[in-house]
Formats: sequence, C-alpha cells, structure tokens
Amino acid sequence: MSKLGEILTRQGLIRPDQLQAALAEAAKTKARLGSVIVNTGILKDSQILRALEKQYGIPGVDLSQIEIESSALSLVPREFCDKNNVIPVSKAGTTLVVAFADPANIEIRDQIRFLTKCKVQPVLATDVSIAAAIEKFYGAFKQNEQQFSEDETLGGDVDDIDMKSTSTEVSEEADSKIGSAPIVKFVNGILIEAMRRRASDIHLEPYEKNFRVRFRIDGSLLEVAAPAASSGPAIAARIKIMSKMDIAEKRRPQDGRLKINIAKENKEMDFRVNTVPTMWGEKVVMRLLDKSNLQLDMTKLGFEEDDLKLFKNCVNLPQGMVLITGPTGSGKTTTIYSALAELNKADVNISTAEDPIEFNLEGINQVQMNPDIDLNFSSALRAFLRQDPDIIMVGEIRDLETAEIAFKAASTGHLVLSTLHTNDAPSTVVRLTEMGVAPYLISSTVNLIVAQRLVGKICDQCKEPIQVPETTLLNLGVSKADIPRFQLMRGRGCSNCNNTGIRGRLAIYELMPVTGQIKDAILRNASAAELRKLTKELGFRTLRRSGLLKLARGQTTIDEVLNTSVRDD
Repeated sequence: MSKLGEILTRQGLIRPDQLQAALAEAAKTKARLGSVIVNTGILKDSQILRALEKQYGIPGVDLSQIEIESSALSLVPREFCDKNNVIPVSKAGTTLVVAFADPANIEIRDQIRFLTKCKVQPVLATDVSIAAAIEKFYGAFKQNEQQFSEDETLGGDVDDIDMKSTSTEVSEEADSKIGSAPIVKFVNGILIEAMRRRASDIHLEPYEKNFRVRFRIDGSLLEVAAPAASSGPAIAARIKIMSKMDIAEKRRPQDGRLKINIAKENKEMDFRVNTVPTMWGEKVVMRLLDKSNLQLDMTKLGFEEDDLKLFKNCVNLPQGMVLITGPTGSGKTTTIYSALAELNKADVNISTAEDPIEFNLEGINQVQMNPDIDLNFSSALRAFLRQDPDIIMVGEIRDLETAEIAFKAASTGHLVLSTLHTNDAPSTVVRLTEMGVAPYLISSTVNLIVAQRLVGKICDQCKEPIQVPETTLLNLGVSKADIPRFQLMRGRGCSNCNNTGIRGRLAIYELMPVTGQIKDAILRNASAAELRKLTKELGFRTLRRSGLLKLARGQTTIDEVLNTSVRDD
C-alpha cells in the first residue's frame, strides 16, 4: 500500500475498498494515486492536503493560489521535480522553500540541498497540485528564459553589476550563483540600460495580459521592454529583495533603496524604490539618484544673471525664509541642494529634514523622516532648534504645525529653506494663509519665493532653425518689437535624443522677493492675481517670461514653454 493510502485510511477519509479501486486505476493508467482519488470524486485536493498536514505536522500550501518565484525555479531542474514530485516555491538568502508531497523523504531533501547549496525549508502540497504547478510555472519560466536570453537590447553587461549597501541575503544569493538566472539578468539589464539612457525613473507595470517597462527620459515616458505577464511577480520580488523590502508583503505599498556599481564603468547609482499593489500585481517605480549629475553650481542651474544675484543675496541672509515652489519633478531638490552647497562652510551648522534623503551631502546633518516612530517634519524641526542650528532645511511645509515651527525658527535668528507645491510664486502666499499662517508672519519672515519648472533642452546634435508665423509668438506674449530677436530652433530627432529632439532639461524661474510693497499687499490679504499683477509692475520676471528668454536663444521649443508655464497677461 502507498504511503498516501495509509495516511488516508488511518484517518478514516477513505474506505479500504475505495483505496484498492483507486490503486488499481492508478496502476492501469500510470497516474498518481492522489490524482485518481481527486478525479474520481472520492476526496477533494484540499482534504488530502489537510490529511498530510495532520500526518507530518508541516504547513501546507495551495500552489494554485500562489506565484512561484523564477529565482527559485532556476535552481532545480524540471526533470528532478517531475521525478521526485517536488517544486521550489521561493528563495530568501540561502533558504529555499520547497513543496513536497512526501516531506519525510530525507534523501530528496539532501539532494536538493547539494544541488542548490541552500538550506531546504519543506512545505506540504499534494501530488496533484505539484504536478499542475510544475507544468504551469516551469512552462512560463522556460518561455521567459528564452525571451530574456534573446533580448539583446537590455543589459549588455548584466553580470558586471556589484551590489552595494544591500542586505546579507543578496550577497548570499550571489554566492549561490543565482546571478545566472534569467529574471536576475533581466532586472540587472533594466538597471544598466536606464543608467545609460539617462532615465530619471523606471516604471514596471503589470496588466492582465502583459507586463510593461518604461523609462522617463527628459520628462517623457518611453516604453523599452514588454516581458511576459507571468514574469511580473518574479521581477517585483527580485527588486524587493535588492531593496531590502518584505517580499512576502504584497498588499501594502513599500519603500526601499538600493545601490549598484557597474564594474567596467566604475559608476555607482542609487535607486529609490516604491511598490504599490494594483489589480494585476505590484507596480514598481524606481527613481534614479545620480550624484554625479547633481548640479550644485548655482551658475549652471538656469538662472538669469539678475535672478541669480537676487537668489544668492537672499540665501546668504542671516535669518528669514526662502521658499522654493513648483510641482513634483520641477527640480526643487536640485535648487535647494545647490543653495545648501553654497552655504556649507566649516563655521556653519546646517540641519535638514527630508523625506526622502535623495543625496548625501558631506558636512550637512541630514535626517530621514520616519512616520512609524512619529519622526515627521514638525518633530524634526523642534529637535533642530535644540541643536544650535544656523541654517535649517525642511523638505516640505505640508501642514500648519510644520509651518508654525518653521516660521518661528526663521524669525528667531535662523535661515530656513523649504519647499511647497504651488503653481507660481504669488500663489504660495495664498497657500500659506489658507494653511493658517498669519499674514504678518509671512510678510515679516519670508525673504524670497522662487517658483520653477523644467523645460526640455533642444538636442545639440540635431538642432535646426525653424520659422513660425508672427501670430504664434504674439499669442505667447511676445511683443512685436521683440520678435526679430527670437532665433527659434527645433530638434529634428536623432539617436542621441531617442528621436525626440530633446536631450536634457533646463530650469526656468520666477523670483518674488518680499519687498515693502509686496509686504503691504500680503498684510491686506491680496489675492494671488493681485500679487501677480504687482510683481509684474515691479519688473520681476514671471515663469512665462523666463521661458521666452530660453526660447529666444534657441534653447527650448514653443511646446515646452506652453506646457510648463501660464500666461501672465
């Protein structure tokens, strides 16, 4: 009698005559006993699994309800699994979780341990579900393996990645030579290709019937690969392991970081990673943080000469507040880091509260926000005030509590730099008053408000002059007298710019210093429109005007100016 038959009869789940009939059918059809019992309707697969759990005292898994990791499948050949009725389920560090129909078979465990150089953690599954999982997952794995090995557009040097500052599990994983697995090579290839194409973000998106990979390059999303939809969970799991995330948690968003080094190019890159559960699986977005491209020289940010002089004067004041505003992805971090680099001297104590810390700056005390332990902007600011600071940077003023402490610091002998999400400089004042900040505090504390955007820079290698009707420029707000000095250009499209005509980005700025007249307007609760009109009358340059200067020099296009600024007339 088979071991499964003994277990089922001993537990009273099947009668001896039913078992004998099932054994005879199994011998006749050369099918597994469990399959015969399920197919003939004697027991359900779940009943057999519960019986096995009771017998062996080992937890069972329903293989039809889980996604098996390709990184685990790559370690054990399909032929071995077919022969011994086992299947690897997942891998974490040097521990390989394997589903057994007969976990008491020590010999098979030893063979897997020798084969994979991993510690084997057994779980229970029925022979029926194991056979189905082998067919399902090894079939998909083979398809992905072939696809990834044939894809020459990604990861020319996928084996040259050296992991830095990652968990112990990743190093041990490399020791077990999982780096040769197709999923690992594919992920490495995506990271390398994103670096080479100067991408700012990587999007890995699961859908019902496909899986999409896109890079954000110079502000635009570009699709670069479409692996099989079934590979999505394995790709997400690999990235989560690299980023020190919980690979078992798939219901909640998670954040992580990873650092890699390309040996041949001696180049390091930090990645900020976020996962979000969607209808068809986890979407992963990775932000590339390239410190080598961080522009800390304020003269190269895109400021006009007079605006740069004003900005430098305001950030060098001993106290008060400078606010940098704009939407996400408008370059606020670069501008504020360049100001900190300018101020970073041996005799100055600078503390920053950031969420997240994007770049490490030597000589500056940077604090990462952690809501799990109530370390937020307001609590960090309170702590900073007891740390004898000269300059404080707050990642973002999001609420009244943070605003009140920031304004208190700025009015008591400290220079405070911070950001807000507003459309332009005048709107920032209204946003602060709506938040609950008193107008007298704003007028007496804020030295300068800077609004900014990023516009695409025309590719130098395929730049060519173009002619447009005068009415187009007039509609943009260009005066008829200024039209002759506009040297309009466009990018024809070439391999250097991915045929987009745009390579790189420039910042356009709107600076609103809080002068006497603007202070009076703030104290009388002037609207954003009134403040905007007043700044124009005082001769301050708006976002649209800053964009038109770049357009006149042939640095950007009309579309870029239209997409990143609003009319100011």
